[in-house]
Amino acid sequence: MKIEIIGSGGCVSLPKPLCSCKVCEEARMKGRPYSRYGPSIFVHDINLLIDTPEDICHAINASSIKKIEAVAYSHMDPDHILGFRVFEQLRLNWFDVGLNIKCDNPINVYARAEVMEDLNKIQSKYGPYLDYYEKGRNLIKRQSLDKKVFDQITMTLIPVGGASVFVFEDKKHKVIYAPCDVKPFPDNELFFGADVMIIGNTVIGETLKDGYILPEDSFMRKELFDLDQIMDLKDRYDIHHVIMTHLEEDWGKSYDDYKVLENQYVGLSFAYDSMMIDTSKL
Repeated sequence: MKIEIIGSGGCVSLPKPLCSCKVCEEARMKGRPYSRYGPSIFVHDINLLIDTPEDICHAINASSIKKIEAVAYSHMDPDHILGFRVFEQLRLNWFDVGLNIKCDNPINVYARAEVMEDLNKIQSKYGPYLDYYEKGRNLIKRQSLDKKVFDQITMTLIPVGGASVFVFEDKKHKVIYAPCDVKPFPDNELFFGADVMIIGNTVIGETLKDGYILPEDSFMRKELFDLDQIMDLKDRYDIHHVIMTHLEEDWGKSYDDYKVLENQYVGLSFAYDSMMIDTSKL
């Protein structure tokens, strides 16, 4: 499998608009891998995009993606879904609309039933946006599911609260993608022996942006993992390698800081935009 990290950032893109901290200034000056788009990955083998943050169009243009046939959604948080106007940019042809010709190759949109229900609640006074894309313009085709078997790869969506953990399997390899809202982590035998787990939802380090120290009673400690807890998950499920993503601007760390941190852990690395994971080379 070949999986590309399209966006390795979190709720706020990096550089953060109007922020003059050293991490954001460095990201403006140097670009990738110091800058980060919102959280999303792409599975090249099946031309599948997971999640559409607000800056997804820019992230796609900066990636090696050549064709998108499907989009899967993990959950409905704004930083994961509010770029869904990308459906228009990928499939809508206004010249054809003028001739009353509808799109003939809609994008398949997958999500667990609970997540799809949440997505369908996002609407304007004209009704749900996804109804417009599907029923009005035929740009997408929705399907609620927990498992999808492609030609060579099986995708399983495992519920955790209102979010989903993705497991991709082919005959030889297994990849877990758990971007956000996955604590407490679900207990599932499917996780055992994965080649790679790409996971977010983690506070990185004890000292954060501007020297901030997270209080012991902070709600963030209850909702987010720390790196030691991530390593415990790695050991519990005998996962070969872990890649941290959803790297928040609030953590106050540059690409160079993450490279230093990598040396403190075995089998752990930090994502960056355009990072390619090829399971055949692991």
